Amino acid sequence: MSMQSLMQQAQKMQRELQKAQAELAKKSFSGTNGGAVTVTLLGSREVTKVDIDEDMMTKEDKDMLEEMIKNAINDALDKIAKAEAEVNERITGRSGGLGL
Repeated sequence: MSMQSLMQQAQKMQRELQKAQAELAKKSFSGTNGGAVTVTLLGSREVTKVDIDEDMMTKEDKDMLEEMIKNAINDALDKIAKAEAEVNERITGRSGGLGL
Protein backbone atom coordinates (compact mmCIF):
# COMPACT_ATOMS: atom_id res chain seq x y z
CA MET A 1 0.00 0.00 0.00
CA SER A 2 1.40 3.37 -0.99
CA MET A 3 1.89 6.28 1.37
CA GLN A 4 -0.73 8.29 -0.55
CA SER A 5 -3.24 5.48 -0.16
CA LEU A 6 -2.53 5.30 3.57
CA MET A 7 -3.02 9.06 3.91
CA GLN A 8 -6.32 8.91 2.01
CA GLN A 9 -7.51 6.08 4.24
CA ALA A 10 -6.53 8.02 7.40
CA GLN A 11 -8.30 11.15 6.12
CA LYS A 12 -11.44 9.13 5.36
CA MET A 13 -11.42 7.62 8.85
CA GLN A 14 -10.91 11.07 10.35
CA ARG A 15 -13.93 12.45 8.43
CA GLU A 16 -16.05 9.47 9.53
CA LEU A 17 -14.90 9.94 13.11
CA GLN A 18 -15.74 13.66 13.07
CA LYS A 19 -19.20 12.92 11.65
CA ALA A 20 -19.86 10.23 14.26
CA GLN A 21 -18.65 12.51 17.06
CA ALA A 22 -20.97 15.30 15.85
CA GLU A 23 -23.90 12.87 15.91
CA LEU A 24 -22.87 11.67 19.37
CA ALA A 25 -22.78 15.28 20.63
CA LYS A 26 -26.53 15.54 19.89
CA LYS A 27 -27.47 12.24 21.57
CA SER A 28 -29.01 12.25 25.08
CA PHE A 29 -27.54 10.26 27.97
CA SER A 30 -29.23 9.86 31.32
CA GLY A 31 -27.51 9.01 34.56
CA THR A 32 -29.23 8.16 37.80
CA ASN A 33 -28.56 7.42 41.43
CA GLY A 34 -31.13 4.85 42.43
CA GLY A 35 -33.91 6.67 40.59
CA ALA A 36 -34.19 9.49 43.14
CA VAL A 37 -32.14 11.81 40.92
CA THR A 38 -31.85 11.56 37.15
CA VAL A 39 -29.61 13.86 35.11
CA THR A 40 -29.75 14.08 31.33
CA LEU A 41 -26.80 15.35 29.30
CA LEU A 42 -26.05 15.63 25.62
CA GLY A 43 -23.00 13.87 24.26
CA SER A 44 -21.43 17.34 24.16
CA ARG A 45 -21.63 17.15 27.99
CA GLU A 46 -24.30 19.86 28.27
CA VAL A 47 -26.71 19.15 31.12
CA THR A 48 -30.22 19.38 29.68
CA LYS A 49 -32.35 18.15 32.57
CA VAL A 50 -32.19 17.37 36.28
CA ASP A 51 -35.13 15.38 37.64
CA ILE A 52 -35.48 14.94 41.41
CA ASP A 53 -38.06 12.66 42.97
CA GLU A 54 -40.38 14.88 45.03
CA ASP A 55 -39.91 12.61 48.05
CA MET A 56 -36.25 13.75 48.17
CA MET A 57 -37.07 17.44 48.53
CA THR A 58 -36.59 18.03 52.28
CA LYS A 59 -34.10 20.40 53.88
CA GLU A 60 -32.56 17.62 55.98
CA ASP A 61 -31.70 15.66 52.85
CA LYS A 62 -29.78 18.53 51.18
CA ASP A 63 -26.30 16.96 51.50
CA MET A 64 -27.52 13.57 50.36
CA LEU A 65 -29.39 15.12 47.43
CA GLU A 66 -26.30 17.05 46.31
CA GLU A 67 -24.25 13.85 46.44
CA MET A 68 -26.89 12.01 44.42
CA ILE A 69 -26.90 14.73 41.75
CA LYS A 70 -23.12 14.56 41.51
CA ASN A 71 -23.24 10.77 41.19
CA ALA A 72 -25.97 10.92 38.53
CA ILE A 73 -23.95 13.41 36.45
CA ASN A 74 -20.86 11.22 36.73
CA ASP A 75 -22.92 8.20 35.66
CA ALA A 76 -24.13 10.03 32.54
CA LEU A 77 -20.59 11.25 31.75
CA ASP A 78 -19.34 7.67 32.04
CA LYS A 79 -21.97 6.56 29.52
CA ILE A 80 -20.87 9.32 27.13
CA ALA A 81 -17.22 8.24 27.42
CA LYS A 82 -18.18 4.62 26.68
CA ALA A 83 -20.21 5.68 23.64
CA GLU A 84 -17.28 7.77 22.37
CA ALA A 85 -14.93 4.81 22.78
CA GLU A 86 -17.35 2.59 20.85
CA VAL A 87 -17.54 5.13 18.02
CA ASN A 88 -13.75 5.44 17.91
CA GLU A 89 -13.26 1.69 17.90
CA ARG A 90 -15.94 1.12 15.25
CA ILE A 91 -14.40 3.64 12.87
CA THR A 92 -10.67 3.29 13.55
CA GLY A 93 -10.42 -0.19 15.01
CA ARG A 94 -8.81 1.37 18.09
CA SER A 95 -10.48 2.69 21.22
CA GLY A 96 -8.16 5.72 21.31
CA GLY A 97 -9.14 7.04 17.90
CA LEU A 98 -6.57 7.78 15.21
CA GLY A 99 -4.02 9.18 17.64
CA LEU A 100 -3.36 12.15 15.37
